Parts: sequence; structure tokens; C-alpha cells
Amino acid sequence: MKMIYGVKDRPKPAQLILFSLQQLLAILAATILVPIITSSKMTEAQGTMSTAAALFGAGVGTIVYLLFTKFKSPVFLGSSFAFLGSMAAAFAGGVSMSLGYLGLLLGALFAGLVYVIIAVVVKFAGVGWIDKIMPAVVIGPTVAIIGLSLAGSAIGQTVSGAVDLATGAYVINANSALCLLCGLVTLAVTVVCSVYGKKMMKMIPFIIGILSGYALAAIFTGFSYIPGAEAMRIIDFTKFSQMQWLPDFAFLKLFTSDYGAGTAGSVGAYIGTIAVAYIPVAFVVFAEHIADHKNISSIIETDLLKDPGLTRTLLGDGVGSVAGALFGGCPNTTYGESVGCVAISGNASVTTIFVTALMAIVVSFIAPFITFLATIPDCVMGGVCIALYGFIAVSGLKMIQNVDLGENRNLFVVSVVLIAGVGGMSLKIGPVVVTEVACALILGILTNLLVNVQGKKAKEEVVTSPAEEKAEEVSLPLTVQKEEKTEEEQDK
Repeated sequence: MKMIYGVKDRPKPAQLILFSLQQLLAILAATILVPIITSSKMTEAQGTMSTAAALFGAGVGTIVYLLFTKFKSPVFLGSSFAFLGSMAAAFAGGVSMSLGYLGLLLGALFAGLVYVIIAVVVKFAGVGWIDKIMPAVVIGPTVAIIGLSLAGSAIGQTVSGAVDLATGAYVINANSALCLLCGLVTLAVTVVCSVYGKKMMKMIPFIIGILSGYALAAIFTGFSYIPGAEAMRIIDFTKFSQMQWLPDFAFLKLFTSDYGAGTAGSVGAYIGTIAVAYIPVAFVVFAEHIADHKNISSIIETDLLKDPGLTRTLLGDGVGSVAGALFGGCPNTTYGESVGCVAISGNASVTTIFVTALMAIVVSFIAPFITFLATIPDCVMGGVCIALYGFIAVSGLKMIQNVDLGENRNLFVVSVVLIAGVGGMSLKIGPVVVTEVACALILGILTNLLVNVQGKKAKEEVVTSPAEEKAEEVSLPLTVQKEEKTEEEQDK
């Protein structure tokens, strides 16, 4: 994909603000959704997690990541969905006490420690083993699964209707029909701006698309205040009366949380529970870390696993995740939405990512702006996400365009990854949830190793076949005779 702005390029100030805002909008929904989901599982005594603090933490985590990667990797870190179950376990504990927010920070520390350990291993072992066990035939369809696994979320947001259990189809009523219209208008405007737009319009299709969808939703919502037209209400403007003026940082809640009355034994059991909940998930997220960096590497045509290197990206991700959790409570991870935004806009400038991180930190203190972002309807964000997630999937498929799928060896690997991922092969083992992306990648690696072992044996058999040995015996004297004849000719 041709980049309009490369990694080291710096857009003009006005353009930089627009590009950064677009990146912020791309990662916003997922970043604030994690604390919202976690808060829904918390008791009234435990309180709620702050979406503004999560946004602040994402900004801090991204800056830490950029520092570790020497500003060579245009990747944004946001709240990780993979740790939702782990965060719930941190609050519940499963023992006679709960450490609350201290548990969240301990869990994030465990996850970050996994990344640091893997980074040290990579420092001494190199990255050659990754290319062997995760070649393009494995990593390409896995990247595609990252986008495809989010497809249901994008469509669900766009339609915003109940699902008929018998057919699995969305039930359309007056409200969901208007939501669908707003989502499709958002998608259409985004596509038109990206394909037919000139200069700046072509580079900020998300902003224009979201504003267009929001404007249409606002018009419908205005009519909804007419008696009898309540079904036209799409935007919840009451959120402006419930604004949170300052981010509620996780580390500050350490001084106000009730840690329960557990015994010394229960403390050890609780910490063990957190370790079991977080550490295995960190290995799962490591697989997604590889896939995301392989994806962005193919987009910008620079192997980030070699420069700045996997050691640096892992340290940046791990330490950035801990730093982000210190403020927002949520461990961070690399965001496919950010990668998709880079691909669609053609802007790989790391300066844009840095300004986006600063913008996330600043706007977390601007309650009206945060509230405005929170009022963007799901259907509008869904329309944008159809394009975003689709680009992630397509960029993964492009990674296997040079792979010979006529070879059964390659065909089996790609088939296993796609079916495991699209089929939703997500496994829960105790408190650990192995996502469909991780399951698909693991199966792909195992299948690739299996078919390559068999292929190597077959190749060895062909090389040592009697026919070839006979051919070598016949060809060798001919070659010698030819060389002798050439020498005689030279003497003459």
C-alpha cells in the first residue's frame, strides 16, 4: 500500500491535528468500551472504572511504546479486550478477600513481566525462529482473522437490532432501521471520500464519515422529542448532564479501596489467582502482538520485527501496558483499528501517533469533549468499523498473495487458520480465555510444522531415489569427457 506520509514524515500542523483526531476516533470506541464492560460487572461498593482515565492511560502507554521503539513504529496502544476476564478475576479473587484496584495493577504487572521475559529471550535467540514457525502462510490468514473476528461487532453496532433466535437475522423496527441508515450513510461517505476525495478529504475519510453520520442521527433525534416519535431517538444527549470532569485514575483508588479482611493465606491465594488469570492471557496477546506488527510491517514495507526489533516492540508494549493500567486500570495492547486507519489514510507518520497520544491525554480532562465522543452512536461507529475491520482482513490476505495455494501444504495451513478463526474457536480453560485469533494462530503453527516435516521427508526421498543416483553416475563421465575435450581444443 502506497503511503502518502512515511514513518519519518511530519505533516503540517493543521493536517497533523486532523490526522491525530482521526486516529483518536478510530481507537476511541474500543478503548472506552473495556472499562464500561468491566464496570458493569463491579458491585456498587467497588464503584466504576473511568473511561477518561482509560483514554489517559492509552495515551501514556502509547508514548512509552514509542520511546522504546525509537519512534519507528506507527502503532497505538489501547485497552485490551483479552484481559476482560482477568480483570473480573482481579476484583472477585475467588477467595475471602478482594484487592480491588490493587489487583488490577498487580495483574497488569504480571502481564508486563511476561513481555519483558519474552523480550529478553528474543534478545539472545533472535527473531529467526519467528519467521520459521510463523511464515506468511501462517501469519497472513491470522491477520485476516483479526479483522474477520471483529466483523460481528461492526455489523451488530451498525444494525443495533435484536436477533431472531430461530433465523439468526436482525429484527428491524423503526429505531433499528434509522440506525442502519445512519451506519450505511457513514460508511458510504467514508468510502466516497477515500476513493474520490482530493488531497485532505482523501486522508481524513473517517472524520468526515463520522460527522456525517452523527449529523443525520442528530436530526432524527431532534424529531424524536415530538410526542409519538420516540423511536427516532438515536443519540443519548442526557450524557451531558452526567459529565465526569476529571479522570478517576486507578492508582488514586488504591488509597480509597476496601481490601477486605482476608488472612495471610488468602492474600497468597488471591495473588496466585491473579497470576493465573493474567499470565496465560499475556502469552495469547503476545501472538496478537506478532500478528499486528507483521501486518503494519507489510503495509509500510518495513520489517518492524527487525528494525526497531521485536525486543523493543515487546518492551514497549509490556511496559506501556503497565503504565497505562497505572492510570486507567486496563492493560493495553496494539490496536488493529489504528493499523487499519494507517492503511486507509496512507498516513504512517509516527508523529501523528505521538500527537494522538498527547491528544488522548489532554482530552481526558475536557469533560464536554469526552462526553461528545461518548454520544457518538454505535451505528455510526459501526459504519466506520465495517471499513476498518475489512481493511485489516484484506491486508492479511495480501500477505499470502505470493503464496502458492496450488500446493496442498500451503492450502491446508491457510484453510485451518481461516476456519478456526471464522468459526469462532474460542476456548475457556479455567479463568483463561484463548481467543479465536490465538486458537487460529496456534493451529496454523502446528499444521505448518506438520506439513513441512512431511514435506522435508518426501524431499529427502526424492533426492536419494535410485533413478537420480543412476543419472548422476551417467552424467559424471560425460561431464569429465566434455571438460577433457575442451582442454584438447584449447591446446590445438
